[in-house]
Amino acid sequence: MTTRRQFVQSAASLAALGAFPLGAFAQSFDAVKIVNGFPAGGTADSTSRRVAEKLGGTPYSKSAGVVENKPGAGGRIACETVKSANPDGSVLLLTPYSCTAIYPHIYSKLSYDPFKDLVPVSMGAVMTHALTVGPMVPASVKTVKDFLAWAKANPKDANYGSPAAGSTPHFLAALLGINTGVDLKHVPYRGSLPAVADMLGGQLASTSTPTGDALANHRAGKVRILATSGAKRTPFTPEVATYAEQGFADLTTEEWFGFYAPAKTPAYVVANANAAINAALRERSVIESLAVMGLVAHGSSAADMDKSQKEEFARWGPLVKKVGFTAES
Repeated sequence: MTTRRQFVQSAASLAALGAFPLGAFAQSFDAVKIVNGFPAGGTADSTSRRVAEKLGGTPYSKSAGVVENKPGAGGRIACETVKSANPDGSVLLLTPYSCTAIYPHIYSKLSYDPFKDLVPVSMGAVMTHALTVGPMVPASVKTVKDFLAWAKANPKDANYGSPAAGSTPHFLAALLGINTGVDLKHVPYRGSLPAVADMLGGQLASTSTPTGDALANHRAGKVRILATSGAKRTPFTPEVATYAEQGFADLTTEEWFGFYAPAKTPAYVVANANAAINAALRERSVIESLAVMGLVAHGSSAADMDKSQKEEFARWGPLVKKVGFTAES
C-alpha cells in the first residue's frame, strides 16, 4: 500500500516540476467532461466538481470542466462510459481505486479492464473510511468493541450500509466481522449518501463509508463515527480513534480518487491533463472545499498513480478471497 509519506513526497516532487509540461500543446478543448460513478453531493462528486471548476483557461481546457454523474453498479457504469469515449482526452473518469484495483478480483466478467482500457492521469484526493452508527444504536456504544458487543447481542439489527457491494468500505466492515466472529449483515447502496440517510432515519444500524460522507451529521451530533481507517487520526475527526488504535490494525486503509483517460489517449494529452489537474489541486480554495468533505487534496504523476494502483491490486487480492465475496455471491 502506498504510504502517506510516499503521497507527500510524490506531491512535493510534482510541485517542483512546475505547473505545466514543456513542449507544444496540440489541442485545448472547449470544455472537458469528467464522469464519476456516484450521486451528486458525495465525495466523488465533490472531487470532480472542485477540479473541473479550475480547468478553464489552461492549455488543457478553454472553459471549466463539466461533471456528469453516472451512479450505479458501484461505479462500473462510469468506467464503462469512459472506456468507450473518444480517446482524445476530452472525457475523463474520476473514480476511487476500488473500481480499478479491487473489482478485477470480484467480477469474473468485468466489462472493462482497468489495466488495458483506462490510462492513469493523476490522483485527485485521499480519504479514509469510517464506521458510523446512528440512532438505532444506543448512545452507550462509543467504540468499535462496544459496537461489536451490541451487534452480537442484537443479531437481527446488526447491519451496515456501504456505497456499493465490492467497494473498499464494504470489505473493511466485512473483514471486521470475519476477524472478530461477529455476523455483520451488509446492505449495499448506490453511493454513501442514501446509506447515511437511512442510518440517520433509524432504518439502518451503521455504515461503512468514506469519512467525509458522514462528517456533517457526525459534527451535528446526529450520528457517531466510531473509527476511521487511516494510519493516523484524520484532521477532520481528531477526537475519533483509528481502527488501529482500537486493536484492528489490519483494517488500516487510505483510499484515493484518481482521474483516468480512455486507453490510447495520446501521451501529450495525458501530460496536459495531469498538469491542469495538479495545478487545480494546489489551489487553496480547492484544498479547503475538499477538506469540508473529509478529503485531502492530493495530485500525483501518472506513473506514481499507476504504481499505486498495481500495489493496491496486489494487496486486495487475498483480502477479497478471505471475505469470499464475488459478483455471483
